[in-house]
Parts: sequence; structure tokens; C-alpha cells
Amino acid sequence: MPKAVDHEARRTGIISALIRLAAREGLHAVTMRAVAREAGVSVRLVQYYFHSKSELMLSALRRLEEESRARWATRLERLAKPRSLRSRLEKLFAEALPSDVESRTFHLVWTSYAVLAMTDPELAGPSFIEGPARLEQDLAEALRQGQAAGEVPADVDAALEAALLTAITHGIGTSVLVGQRSAEAAMTILTYHLDRLFR
Repeated sequence: MPKAVDHEARRTGIISALIRLAAREGLHAVTMRAVAREAGVSVRLVQYYFHSKSELMLSALRRLEEESRARWATRLERLAKPRSLRSRLEKLFAEALPSDVESRTFHLVWTSYAVLAMTDPELAGPSFIEGPARLEQDLAEALRQGQAAGEVPADVDAALEAALLTAITHGIGTSVLVGQRSAEAAMTILTYHLDRLFR
């Protein structure tokens, strides 16, 4: 009897290989052949699951977002209930900083995608900004709920604050990535902002 093939596991393995390769050598090193070599499979198999390099790149971009959200969810699960909005935002900031291998890989590869999206029409536009837009919408909704619960001042503009929080986390994360400041110093800055928000 032929052995059943786990197609999702194969796709995941190929995408993970692309992310490892991009984190180690940069997105410019990503080719179908290089990803196949990194994954330990044939180029034909990579082409079977991903018909073009663009399809593979977009799949990896979506996987980066999914994994980042999963790590944030794991951090939240460790919080005692009931979970305050502030504690949830602190966990988001902790995940957003490149302070361990997984979050550093995310930041490094995501930033590389950001640069590429500025010149690559297949990555630009909705394909690239969907993830940050979802985060911004989630934050805005969380802030509105925080206002209803009395945690956040009523005069805070939830949509504008969500945009600011998203920009801060990305910018501060990049400053850690390039060595401008430590993750601890970055968290001090983020805590300062939260102190002002939850005044």
C-alpha cells in the first residue's frame, strides 16, 4: 500500500526553508533551487506546491504573520485571568521585539519583505499590508473594548492610537534589530508610552 503523503507538512517544510534561508542570507538569495536545497527536496517538488517564486514568497509572508500571531497568543495564554488590556499590550510588545531567535527571524525577514515590496509590484499593495492592517484593526477594537471597560480614557482616539502603536512596535523593533538599542531599553520606551496611554 503506498505511503500517504502529508501535503501540508511538505508545504510547511518548504516555506520554513525559505524563511531560514532569507534570515541567514537575505531575500536576494531566495530562488526555487536554493529553497529546494535548503528544504532537502527537489526543485520539481517545490514547483509542484508553488507554481512560481512569487507564490512561494507570498505564502512565506503569510506564514510569518501566522507564526507571529501564534507566539503572541501563547504569551497571552500564560497570563492569569482576567487579562487586562495593558498586560495584553505588554505581551504584544514583548513579541514584537527581536529578543529571541523566533522574533528576530520574523523581524529580519519581514523587514526584508518591506524593502522588496517597495519595488516589486507582486509584493506591494494588499499582499504586503494586509498583516499590519489586521494588527491595527485588532488593536483599535481592543482599545474600544478597553474604553468600554474603563481601562482606557474615553478621549483616546482608538483608531489613531492603534496606528501609533503599530508604528511604534515596528520602529522600535527595527532599532533593536540594527543594534541601536537593547530589547530592554526598547521595552522601557514602550512602557513609557503605555504609562501615558493608561493615565
